[in-house]
Amino acid sequence: MPMSQEVFGQFRRKRFFIAAVVAALVLILTLSFRFMEEKGRIEQQSRTFADKAIQRFDRLFSPLDVAANNTLGLVGLSCDQVRFPLIEKVAALQTVRAIVLVDQDNMYCSSIFGTTGMTFSQSFPELAVNNQRMMLSTDDHLLKGSPVLLLWTPHDTNNRSGILQVINIEMMSNYLLEPTLPWVERAVFDVGGKSLEYGNPLIEPAWPSEDEVVYKDVSLRYPFSITLFGPAPGRLALMTVPSQLPLALLLSLLMGYIVWLATANRMSLSWQISYGITAREFMVYCQPLINARTGDCDGIELLLRWHNARQGWIPPDVFIPLAERQNLIAPLTRFVMSEVVRHLPELPKSPTFHIAINVAASHFHNREIIDDLQRLWWPANPVPQLIVELTERDSLPAVDQRVVSHLHKIGVKLAIDDFGTGHSSLSYLKTLSPDVLKIDKVFTAAIGTDAINATVTDMVISLAQRLNISLVAEGVETEEQADYLRDKGVDVLQGYFYARPMPLGEFQQWLADHKTTLPDEKEVVGPLYAVSPLKT
Repeated sequence: MPMSQEVFGQFRRKRFFIAAVVAALVLILTLSFRFMEEKGRIEQQSRTFADKAIQRFDRLFSPLDVAANNTLGLVGLSCDQVRFPLIEKVAALQTVRAIVLVDQDNMYCSSIFGTTGMTFSQSFPELAVNNQRMMLSTDDHLLKGSPVLLLWTPHDTNNRSGILQVINIEMMSNYLLEPTLPWVERAVFDVGGKSLEYGNPLIEPAWPSEDEVVYKDVSLRYPFSITLFGPAPGRLALMTVPSQLPLALLLSLLMGYIVWLATANRMSLSWQISYGITAREFMVYCQPLINARTGDCDGIELLLRWHNARQGWIPPDVFIPLAERQNLIAPLTRFVMSEVVRHLPELPKSPTFHIAINVAASHFHNREIIDDLQRLWWPANPVPQLIVELTERDSLPAVDQRVVSHLHKIGVKLAIDDFGTGHSSLSYLKTLSPDVLKIDKVFTAAIGTDAINATVTDMVISLAQRLNISLVAEGVETEEQADYLRDKGVDVLQGYFYARPMPLGEFQQWLADHKTTLPDEKEVVGPLYAVSPLKT
C-alpha cells in the first residue's frame, strides 16, 4: 500500500538520519579530539623545549657561581698576585672569556689585560646601581661587537666590590637554543630587557611575526628567561587533520552502522506500537451502523486510531497488519475493550444496540478472547449486544473453531469482516457459523462502475440471504450505493454517507443529533443482525 510504504519509509529515513547524525558527530568529535590532542602535544613540546633550555643554562651558570664564590677571596689583593690564578680559572671554566676583580668601585684587575683602572659604577650601572646579577652587553675590548653575558657576584653589601665574569654567551646560545622545527622556529635568551636570538650575533629586541605565537619561561635560579616563537599550535594541529581523516571516517561509519542496528528495534513501528499502548497514544473511535430500512443507528463498530507523537497520525492499514504479525494485536484489542467498557454508561442501554469489535484470528488461540471477555467485558454487566468481527488477514486454525462455538453459546455474535477478500472462503460459512457477513468496501465502491465486482456483491448478498445471515455493507459513500444495497435487502449500511468515524466520547451527541433528523414515522423491521438459530 502506498500509505504503508510511505510510513515505513519515514521510519527508515528517520533511522538513517539518526545514524548519519551520529556518524557525523563521531567524525567531528574524533577529528576535534585528535586536533585538541595534537594541539596540546605541540604546546607541551614548546614548554618542554623551554624548560630544558632553562635547565641547561642553569647547569651552565651553576659552576660559574661556585667559581666566583671561591674567587672572592682574591678581591683586594694586587693584580700581580692574582692575575695568574685568574687565568687558571678562565682556562678551567672554558665558557668564561674573562674575569675582572672589582674593589671599592674600581675594576682594577682583568685576567686578560692585567691591571686596569675603570670605574665599575660608571661602566656597568645596571650591576652596580640597579643590583642586577646578569647583564647582556657587547664586548668592546677582545672580540669587539660580539655579545657577552656579564655575571656579577658581589663581595659586600654596598655592591662595589666583587667578581665580574664575562661569558661567551653567543657560543652558548647557539649550542643551547637551537630551535626544533616546526613548533619552535626562533629561541631567544632574555636578560634585563635585552635579548639575544639564536643565530643572530646582535643584541636587539626580538618580536614575533604576524603568524607566530610567543611562549615564555623564566628561570627560578637566575635572572633570565627564554622566549620561543613559532607557528600557532592550532595551525600546526590543523595540518595533521587530513592524516587523521581515514581512521576518523572509519570509526564514524562503524558507529553509524551500530546506531543503525541499535535503532532497528527501537525505531521500528512494532516498538512504536508497544510504546504507544503504554503511553496511551491510541484512541478508540466508532462508526455508526445504520438500519437500512429505518435509518436508525442500531449499533457502532469500534475502530482504533493512532496519533504517534513522533510521526503523527498512522493509518490503521499500516499498524494493524504489523501489530498482527508482531503479536501485538491482542493488547490493542484489550485496550479497545477497556475503553468501550469505560464509555458504556454513555451508550444506549438496549439489547438491540450492537457494539462490534474487530478481533484477529490470533486472538482466538488458547481461548485468549474468551478469557479477555470474562475479565474485561462481562464484569461490566453490559446491556448492548457484543459482536466479534473476525478479521481475515490470517486463516483460522481448526482448534480455534471451538472458541467460536463457545462465543455463540455465551451470546456473543460472530461477524466475518471484509468477506470476499483475504483468506476467507465458503468453508468458513459452514465451520464458523457466522451471524453476520460484512461486505468489503471494495465491492460497495464498485456499484454502478465495475460490472465484475458488482456481480460478486450480488452473489454475496444472495448467498447470505439464502443462509439467513445478516449483511453489513461497508464503505457506503453515495446515495446511489445506499439505494442499491437497500433494494438488494442488505440489513445494515456503514460509511461516510451516514457518518465518519468519531471519537467514542462524541457518539452520544451524534446520536442525539441523528435522532432529530429522522422522519417521525418509520417502517418497522426486525432487530439489527437478526439471524437464524445457531447452526451445527
